[in-house]
Amino acid sequence: MYQYIKRMFDFIIAIILIIIFLVPMLIIGILIKLDSKGPVFFKQERTGKYGKNFKVYKFRSMTANNDVHDFSKQDQHTKIGNILRKLSLDELPQLINIIKGEMSFIGPRPWIPDYYENMTEYQRHRNDVLPGITGLAQIKGRNNISILAKINYDLEYVKNYSFIQDVKIFFLTIKTVLSKEGADAGKSTIQTELETLIEHEKEYEKNKELENENRRRAEEV
Repeated sequence: MYQYIKRMFDFIIAIILIIIFLVPMLIIGILIKLDSKGPVFFKQERTGKYGKNFKVYKFRSMTANNDVHDFSKQDQHTKIGNILRKLSLDELPQLINIIKGEMSFIGPRPWIPDYYENMTEYQRHRNDVLPGITGLAQIKGRNNISILAKINYDLEYVKNYSFIQDVKIFFLTIKTVLSKEGADAGKSTIQTELETLIEHEKEYEKNKELENENRRRAEEV
């Protein structure tokens, strides 16, 4: 029941915020165009509820030719992009994703598909709810905690999915944004996290295989 009520509130609040921030968003768009060549919006494939991919919208904060999958080069932020990321204003266009029903205000962050592809079956349960602009992992440390810790917090969020939990996350998010700690996840962070997930998945499959083998032997006795 709560998920339907939450969806209704998400939609209504997102519409209201779009109206309130329309002028500031137009100004941000103009500043982005004046600052560097390229589109105003950054669109990228992310994994949403039940593993379904969608296009997430953000204000472009990097140069147009920046490639998130090219780990040989550092992220190339624009001048206005640095400011937007520090203030989390680059996330404003995700109001569009909320209106479309692809995201919520609160939920596990939507990551690039590479993450989902390298998760264990259990870890993928973090995607049993709509992804959010902020979530439990964000208020617990954002990018200052490991990828495995982030996933565990996301799983905890899904397990305790409730209005009370969302209210707590909302107010703690304000404190987190103001602190600006762990706000930026560069390509080096993404590379490290993917390597960790790959190794963890291998270990998980190895242990699973060992358990199955022990179970077969026990049945044969």
